Amino acid sequence: MRVLITGGYGFIGAWIIKQLLHAGHEVAVFDLQEDARRLHLILSEAAGQRVKFLPGDVTDLPALTHALKGEGSTHLLHLAGLQVPTCRQNPIFGAAVNVLGTLAVFEAAKALGSQIQRIVYASSAAVFGGPEQYYGKHPSHPLANDSALTPGTHYGVFKVCNEGNARIYFRDHAISSVGLRPWTVYGVGRDLGMTSEPTKAIKAAMLGRNYAINFGGYTDFQYVADVAGTFIHCLERPYRGAKSYNMRGAVVSLQQFHAALCEVLPAARELVTIGTTQIGIAYDLDDAELEADLGPMPKTSLVDGIRETVTIFRQLHAEGRLDTADIDGPAAAPVSVAVET
Repeated sequence: MRVLITGGYGFIGAWIIKQLLHAGHEVAVFDLQEDARRLHLILSEAAGQRVKFLPGDVTDLPALTHALKGEGSTHLLHLAGLQVPTCRQNPIFGAAVNVLGTLAVFEAAKALGSQIQRIVYASSAAVFGGPEQYYGKHPSHPLANDSALTPGTHYGVFKVCNEGNARIYFRDHAISSVGLRPWTVYGVGRDLGMTSEPTKAIKAAMLGRNYAINFGGYTDFQYVADVAGTFIHCLERPYRGAKSYNMRGAVVSLQQFHAALCEVLPAARELVTIGTTQIGIAYDLDDAELEADLGPMPKTSLVDGIRETVTIFRQLHAEGRLDTADIDGPAAAPVSVAVET
């Protein structure tokens, strides 16, 4: 495959690039600026030099179309977007990037016809509302893909819009696409957003430092290597259509995460604390439809995912390359009301 990734220098993008290169695929990143620091945490600089950087704004349709055509890209992986806080503070800017940028991705694919064989894009579990809207205090069964989408943020609404637009592009122009809905993704390189706190806790505990996770309740922990592998499988496996799919990792309480962390790093029992407030997004999501349509997806146990993360952090620390800026700042205030990622 010749893969172009929008927003490819983010956390998930770096792990996708690593796996694509390992499999021998050609990779180009279309992004506002070249910032490969997350990539260099998990990949040698020599390997990283195989990635071609193409500067550009995802909302710039002519530039995106030119990049895809010039690279001869056969597959398009769309990760570029703004997160919840920015979309909350500036909904117009958030919509410009998250909605109009996604429309530009599909318009570019339409312009290039059969050259683009597949689009895979990042949706989000934030398309769902709070857990109480679906299953009260305790889930009776995981939510299917087609459960009611009642997001509680502009960000979630924008993702719902993108899923709908993808469906229309398939109906009107036969452009096949897969939307994926990650939840709490953890692993080396996760340094932004509220659900980055479990990864920061792993790093802090490995260093013998205190860390407070400021939310509680339940969430779905998804190891980043599994998430990257799922995106790649959805790029390369036979598929025709335009659907959005739930993803599923380890659906557990924060207390269970803490216990798994202590199994790997016993010192975490005294160093890491957790909050009590449930994040306001349904957490028990069924991925059966994803695996029925596209085949089995990688699944790493929570303990093994934490252990692999600790191993990489230790290696980076031994090499003097472990960035601690994300845990050096002032501690965040404890969460006291329902929040979204």
